[in-house]
Amino acid sequence: MYKTDKYIYTSKNLLTVILLLIGFIGLAQQEKDTSKIMNVRYGEKGIELRTRDNKFLFQLQSRLQFRFSTPYDADPLTYDDYSQDAQTTFKINRARLKIGGHAFEPWLKYYWEYELSQSNLLDFRIMIEKWEWLSFKVGQWKTEFTRERYISSGEQQMVERSLINRPFTVDRQLGVEVYGHLKGNGIADFNYWFAALTGTGRGSTANDDGNLMYFGRAQWNFLGRFLDFEGCDLEFHEKPTPIIAFSAITNRSPYTRFSQAGGGSLDGFENGAPGQYRVNQWNFETAFMFKGFSWQSEWHTKQIIDKLNNDQTTTLKGYYVQAGYFFHNIFDWWPKHLEMAGRHAAYRPDNSIRQNRQDESTLAFNWFFKGHKNKLTSEVSYFSFEDKTLPLEQGWRFRIQWDISL
Repeated sequence: MYKTDKYIYTSKNLLTVILLLIGFIGLAQQEKDTSKIMNVRYGEKGIELRTRDNKFLFQLQSRLQFRFSTPYDADPLTYDDYSQDAQTTFKINRARLKIGGHAFEPWLKYYWEYELSQSNLLDFRIMIEKWEWLSFKVGQWKTEFTRERYISSGEQQMVERSLINRPFTVDRQLGVEVYGHLKGNGIADFNYWFAALTGTGRGSTANDDGNLMYFGRAQWNFLGRFLDFEGCDLEFHEKPTPIIAFSAITNRSPYTRFSQAGGGSLDGFENGAPGQYRVNQWNFETAFMFKGFSWQSEWHTKQIIDKLNNDQTTTLKGYYVQAGYFFHNIFDWWPKHLEMAGRHAAYRPDNSIRQNRQDESTLAFNWFFKGHKNKLTSEVSYFSFEDKTLPLEQGWRFRIQWDISL
């Protein structure tokens, strides 16, 4: 898509937002006293326009993310990345426009999200959530395959997701999903998600062949308390709130990885023919929050089977562990709004070659001016790259980021 086309596309989407606002305002102006039919306020999800009968809700929010990094911003992926020239970076990393709410009934919900800086329509979905135990979703969204990826980039504990996000994320897909919360007594408390998706990435409305992507996730809230998808224990959970989850995906497509840009290829693979790669993935996940302490972890396995080359199979392995704490709960001298967090991640691009491994260790500090809506995050990371045929490579990186939602 040419730049001119992108600007036109962006303008059309912004025009849609304006028209929606005009529609709500027009509805309100039919009454002399607007307050009789509509409430307007600024809430947790931005500007809210809600009809008095709660049949319609319109929420509008924007988010900006400013980032400084040195000597590079992106995670080093190859051996040569460690010898690249230093490039200190300052940029607007994300510029998002979010619209959500419900229409006709409070349980008929909608949401879409647009990345202004890259002219990408990220999310668009309709949710039917009339019953807690059985809900439906249709559209495009980030699958709930990994906690780290599903957590919004504005509610992360670190500046960015870990080293293993790139090879293991399924990212955004187009499809349908059924999900729900089976709220039993005590340990009989579960959440589930099952979806059928195109499996060709964001912005792709058609599959490459007759094989869909199938996804499932089961989450056990074994103390009877649900833990939302967000980083940091800002809510200061008064009771221990742990979860254990297992998720799996199977897909056949030309791609071996996905990102915000859509389908792509991991190092060592090329974009294939339709249906060339059968990809099977598993993820075991834990998370926990209690009185300012937060924990989360993932253990991944991914098989890539080349169906056009005698079913040649490559197995990828990776994991991360992450924890954070508000030390003000122990030390009075520690600032109340300051959180300290740490993460370690490791990745093997071919598990049969045990000497080949990439590692990341990160220490971060968050200062919350207004929760995740206005926060400053700084972090320092150490990377290492091991290859059995090459000398060990190591490197450091520093990043600082201001994330603000308006």
